[in-house]
Amino acid sequence: MNSDNMTLRVWTPERLILEKKTEKVNAEAANGFFCLLPRHIDYLAGLVPSVLSYTEEDKEQYVAVDKGILVKCGMDVMVSVRNAIRGENLEELEDEVRDKFRRTDKKEQEISIAMDQLEANFIRRFVEMTEEKG
Repeated sequence: MNSDNMTLRVWTPERLILEKKTEKVNAEAANGFFCLLPRHIDYLAGLVPSVLSYTEEDKEQYVAVDKGILVKCGMDVMVSVRNAIRGENLEELEDEVRDKFRRTDKKEQEISIAMDQLEANFIRRFVEMTEEKG
């Protein structure tokens, strides 16, 4: 690796997912794919859920990202996304993403049921209070 590599950092709200020196970053914005190299101008992009790839010691590495923001400033590439999962190869990464989405969907269903129960309880109590006053 030469001294003119970029530093790629991928953040989620919870933690730093990745910090690596890289020769190249490929990502996807709403208007399509793009590639960043060390000598490219500073850049800002809104990312869509996709697979971000970067080159480390001539080997391509992958990070599945949710929507977020990518900023290239000098030799720093900073990515802030809601969720991210690193993977050595695309097949393993796909399996990990599917598994995480299944867990997330189940949690969202549980939250939705709890919210429905709270709402029903609130309405029932409100009706009871109005009947008592009426």
